[in-house]
This record gives sequence, structure tokens and C-alpha cells, in this order.
Amino acid sequence: MGHDIHIGIGGWSFDDWRGRFYPKDLPKTRELEYASRRLTAIEINSTFYRNQPEHVYARWAGETPDGFCFTVKAQRMTTSRNTPSAIEEAINWFVGGGVTALGDKLGAINWQFAASKTFDADYFDTFLSALPEESKGVALRHAIEVRHESFNTPAFEDMLRKYGCALVFADDADWPMPDMKTAGFAYARLQNSQSGIETGYAPAQLDQWAETVRGWATDREVFAFFISGAKETNPAAAQALIQRL
Repeated sequence: MGHDIHIGIGGWSFDDWRGRFYPKDLPKTRELEYASRRLTAIEINSTFYRNQPEHVYARWAGETPDGFCFTVKAQRMTTSRNTPSAIEEAINWFVGGGVTALGDKLGAINWQFAASKTFDADYFDTFLSALPEESKGVALRHAIEVRHESFNTPAFEDMLRKYGCALVFADDADWPMPDMKTAGFAYARLQNSQSGIETGYAPAQLDQWAETVRGWATDREVFAFFISGAKETNPAAAQALIQRL
């Protein structure tokens, strides 16, 4: 039997989704409720710019159905610190800042690094070792999003495996990243949707992604998000992939 598969989008508030994904008369306060009943996961992106208080995360969890999952993009300052003490302090600040109020709906945390960040074994060993396995009784899983070719190396793969972290797979023309089986879950960001296609990706491409995701799910839980690209098409792409799965 395969592992759970969670398919969704980045965020849930985007003006171009109104009338295309959301009904035109749907109150904005009900967008998350609506989206979470048509998708199976959402990556929260706003937290990259500003962490949210505990009661906001708790409200989001309460607006979504059982079985729905969020992943959370860590605040950007957490991946820009350089000394061991500053790295640990920033990570603990974010993790302790309310994200655990999502409870069992927290799928993983995405730690995104700047595209200019290159692989430094000492730095990343320090960073990965500072990521906690749990906080406030909630188990934590970590995905590392890097965007430089220097990370495509066995040394980094071994390091991720050592700490049980997933590498974020990127279907992106500028920053492609491969699948590395280094954790009990896979995390994909599909960023190549096209504006001339109603579902962002062509039907044959979605068929292939369905096969790829099924393959990952034979031995890992899977999170896959349609993000960026032709953003207006991403909800349709996610729903089309869910239908295939």
C-alpha cells in the first residue's frame, strides 16, 4: 500500500483565482474553507515574510477538514544567519512562534535559502543539526529548498539523510533540483505551469506527474504543490493531478 499523497497550491488568496477557482461572490474570509475542500494541501507562503501568532495558525487549522495538511515556509531571516548561535536562535524563534498550533495538520516546514547560497558543508551541518524534531508535543519534519547547482552532490545528499530532511524537488527552469530520497517524505514544488494551458501543465505532462508521484508514494509520504509559473492556472493543475491520483 502506498503512502499518503497531498496535492495543492501555494497560498490561497490571489485575485486572479476569483471567478476562475473561487466563485465571484465567495467572501474572502471563506477562501481557505473553500480551497481546502477541493485540494488536499496548501503551502503557506506568507510566513516567509512575517511569522503569524499562534491563534492565527489555530484558526487556519480549524477552517480546514480532517486529513487536510499545511506546509509552512519558514520566515526568511531564519536562513540568512551565519553563526551557530544565531542560526539556532532564529530557528527556535520561528518554530516556537505559533506554527505548532496547526497540530497534526502541519505536514512539514520548508526552509528556503537564497538562490545565491552555495553548498558549505560546515554551515549546513550546523543548520540541519539545529532543526528540532518536535516542539510543544508536535512532531516536526523539515524540507530544505536550495537553488544552486553546488548542492547536487553526494555530500549534501548524505547530510540530508543523516538528519532526516527532505530536499525540495523543483520543477523549475532556472533552479531545477532532483529528487533525493533522504527522508520519509518527498516535497515537490512544480513551478512550470503555462498560461496558454487551462490546467497549467498539458494533460500528458499531468499524466507523467501522476506516475512520478505514485512512484514516490511507494516508500514516502508526498507533498506536491503547483507554485509560481502561470499562477492563475495552479488550482486547476492541482485539481487535475488529484483527479488522476
